[in-house]
Amino acid sequence: MWRIVRLASGVILIVLGIAGLVLPILQGWLFLALGALLLSVDLPFFDRLVRWITEKVPPVKKPVDRFRNFLKGSEKEENKEEIRSTNTFTQDDDPQS
Repeated sequence: MWRIVRLASGVILIVLGIAGLVLPILQGWLFLALGALLLSVDLPFFDRLVRWITEKVPPVKKPVDRFRNFLKGSEKEENKEEIRSTNTFTQDDDPQS
């Protein structure tokens, strides 16, 4: 579920960023950067792009890594919930009874 939300949000931010490069009202680079960060968790192209940027601009490495770990943490929580839901036994399924 969170993967779909991340992908949809990332694509929307990328589209807003492209529009912002043309329109003077929107800050295009900001939307492009946020969209790339969101998509970097799931898409290898954006992962390479974000890694390249953090190598070229070392002061942003720590905040970017913290944000990406936060995004990956939400994915881990979702996986834990799926595991819990598949491992629950009913009283009839309990092998010790």
